[in-house]
Amino acid sequence: MPLPTDEKLIALAQNILQQFDTLFGLHAGFRAAHAKGAMLAGTFTPSPQAASLTRAPHIQRPTTPVTVRFSNSTGVPVIADNDPNADPRGMAIRFHLAEHSHTDIVSHSTDGFPTRTGQEFLEFLRAVAASDLTKPSDPANPKPIERFLGTHPAALAFVQAPKPPPSSFARETYFGVTAYHFINEHGDTRFGRYRIIPAAGNDHLDAAVAKAKSPTYLFDELKARIAKGPIEFKVAVQLADGGDVVDDATIHWPASREILELGKIVLTKPVVNDAAEQKQIIFDPIPRVDGIEPSADPLLELRAAIYLLSGRRRRAAK
Repeated sequence: MPLPTDEKLIALAQNILQQFDTLFGLHAGFRAAHAKGAMLAGTFTPSPQAASLTRAPHIQRPTTPVTVRFSNSTGVPVIADNDPNADPRGMAIRFHLAEHSHTDIVSHSTDGFPTRTGQEFLEFLRAVAASDLTKPSDPANPKPIERFLGTHPAALAFVQAPKPPPSSFARETYFGVTAYHFINEHGDTRFGRYRIIPAAGNDHLDAAVAKAKSPTYLFDELKARIAKGPIEFKVAVQLADGGDVVDDATIHWPASREILELGKIVLTKPVVNDAAEQKQIIFDPIPRVDGIEPSADPLLELRAAIYLLSGRRRRAAK
């Protein structure tokens, strides 16, 4: 994955990384965000209709090996699974196309993102860091985060969106943050956003039940579940219509938009040497594969830069 040459973009990525460190602490060898995770291995099988959307190589093959990483939010590697700050959960998928050749999907369990641009996201993080969230609000002297949310309705909607904890990583739906440009073998194009849907169905816990759970309940359950049998997900794409905004991650498309099934993921085993492999793997939100191209969403290049900088730092940690 190449590092962008745009100096302003790199500076912004570094500032966001530094802000994550301010919020969560610097934990050598771990991700700056979604630090607590576990990986499973399996295969992807494309659906019969997938070729109508894209000519991507993993759609042209009967099956493709995959590695999937499930994670909690924040950059704290020991965050309790039942801590409200552990949502949204993450699911990253790597499709192994050949040696040193792959394409990825990066998703989380809330549909959307709090800001359209990286600079706004940095301001959001700075406002959180400057606010003492343990003290009650004072209407006469609002906290920095309250002032930020008061002038950024999309961020307020994201923060207020329900984020109930799942009973299992395998019983949560995950959403791609940004749109992509899909191209089929005839050159037909559509914009769409990924949606990863559990075969077992969604299942969430209320606050009281979650509070009584173990701080490692999700990772314990995932280990027990995969030992009993495969875990399945449907990889789908919500397709945009002609008038839909495709370069703004804060904008939701109508629920009536077509959902096309791209294929099925079947996870069968934990990744060997999981901790070491998690340290090495750097997921890329830009597809970098024929048949799927990035949209003009300004978050894409920035996220790729942040992931790469964080990954290089993680790999270099002793």
